[in-house]
Amino acid sequence: VQLQASGGGLVQAGGSLRLTCATSGRTIRRYGMGWFRQAPGKEREFVAAISWSGGSTYYADSVKGRFTISRDNAKNTVYLQMNSLKPEDTAVYYCARKWDSSYSTSREEYDYWGQGTLVTVSS
Repeated sequence: VQLQASGGGLVQAGGSLRLTCATSGRTIRRYGMGWFRQAPGKEREFVAAISWSGGSTYYADSVKGRFTISRDNAKNTVYLQMNSLKPEDTAVYYCARKWDSSYSTSREEYDYWGQGTLVTVSS
């Protein structure tokens, strides 16, 4: 499975971006998916996750109410809609495939990772 994250860029505080995680190779439709981010000098942290069907989602407290994760299994694609962006959201954002159908906040439970896309929020 190859994951390709895109949609990052420079945006002013309060703005919005939509990240896309396109996949190739094996399908992701039976697997949970997640988004993580890593700011300079910090560890990679959980952002959002979604179960295989899209019926269950989970968010980090820092993004709850502002970010929305979704998926289109027919297109093997996962999205992260980011609204009301803050400077502290600046990071490289990674999508990842979990090793089973549920969702998780733990990095160790994700076995395939994309290359990341940079999001920069200016104040």
